[in-house]
Amino acid sequence: MHFDKSPKEKPCCTLPTVKKLLEQKRRRETSAVPAPCSTSTSSTSPAPPTTVSEPSPSESFTCTGAAVSYSDMAVSYEHWVPESTHGFYAGTQGTSYAEDFSLPLTSEYNTQQQPVYDRMPRPYDCSLAVTDPSMVSPWSLLSPSQSTQLSFGPNMDAGKLEEARMLLKGMDYSRAICQDEDGDTILHIYTAKGLRECAYAAAEKLRDVGELDAREHKGKTALLVAVTANQPEIVQDLLSLGADINACDFKGQTALHVAAHYGFPGVLQAVLSGRSINLEARNFEGMTPLHCAAISHSISVKALSASGPADVHLQAKAAEKLSCVQMLLSSGASPSSQEIKSNKTVLHLAVKEGNIDLVRYLLRVPLPNMKDFVNMKAHGHTALHMAAGLHGNPHQEEILQLLLSKGADPSIRNLENDQPAHLLQSGLQGEQLKLMLKKRSASSRRRILSLQDQE
Repeated sequence: MHFDKSPKEKPCCTLPTVKKLLEQKRRRETSAVPAPCSTSTSSTSPAPPTTVSEPSPSESFTCTGAAVSYSDMAVSYEHWVPESTHGFYAGTQGTSYAEDFSLPLTSEYNTQQQPVYDRMPRPYDCSLAVTDPSMVSPWSLLSPSQSTQLSFGPNMDAGKLEEARMLLKGMDYSRAICQDEDGDTILHIYTAKGLRECAYAAAEKLRDVGELDAREHKGKTALLVAVTANQPEIVQDLLSLGADINACDFKGQTALHVAAHYGFPGVLQAVLSGRSINLEARNFEGMTPLHCAAISHSISVKALSASGPADVHLQAKAAEKLSCVQMLLSSGASPSSQEIKSNKTVLHLAVKEGNIDLVRYLLRVPLPNMKDFVNMKAHGHTALHMAAGLHGNPHQEEILQLLLSKGADPSIRNLENDQPAHLLQSGLQGEQLKLMLKKRSASSRRRILSLQDQE
């Protein structure tokens, strides 16, 4: 943030705007993998390097007829632990805005400094407490009846909140209310740094002047910044103060889209607890939050397949993303919603990527019209057509069997007049699968004839 200075005055530090804070976060995530999630996320020690990284969404998942670009939303492995402000409570009157937010200009936050403002406690545990103990494995699934139990942090410190209110009261109007050249308000910066009490005080002030949903240069409100920074407590605080729960950025991403894509179950739970939320909101790629969650889960599963099941970090991330899919469905998101560009449902997306975990889960969701759901078309292709095209995928046969067991019709033809059997690979395996489809097709015809005779 820049303010008018005399020609001879030189800034003593550079203000880390929200843009810089998020860029630092992404650089840390792509250069190192953190230690496994535990009951405390307060450590800022650098994580050991790794040679295996989760591919970016734009590289690892593409949909025919639908552009899937998340250049601004890199898939992350870790919960962002913001650095505390340095010298934050040095004084309230005449305090420099830049001095309030000084940070070292390095890719890692400087952990040697001892800030006056103590680091806020973050007891949120990224390991999921679920009724199924096998959820610790990325290949296990939650049943639709199981519930994910997530908790947020403790109540705000009343003393720190009052201090923050006094600080805001002592600031001049431009520092407390206005936006800088990147569109950041003081609330955006407090939120990005995870300073809950300060963010609450700033949100109160901005709410009073009708600027609680002010947008920064990429269209993010403070609520969207809180979601991106994985701050479930601040998300709850902002919603309680009246933040727009359905606000979207310049790519049409709402808080649900962002939380679902990153795989932040705690943040997602906080957002879902809000009122009047649009579960079927579409981003500018035509996707609902459920589509984003399904795509992101497939990315983690692919990365885990490449690195091996011993990668506990990817295991945890895949489990978190699968829990996000479950939470959206449990909250009422429709599995039958289709992408605007490709007409794919989440089942199409899961089958196309050979994501056996997600296919199993989706086919266990109790739907009154399961047969219709399984036979929905995406530009002429059913999920069975897509499964038939999984040449060389180790889960192809199981996916075909699962779809057939739920009423998938092997006689349906696509726009090229092909049945699923016509799309199978050549060779012995293809012939065996073709025989399986033909037997099911003949069995289906016999059932239809039997029903007609009974009528």
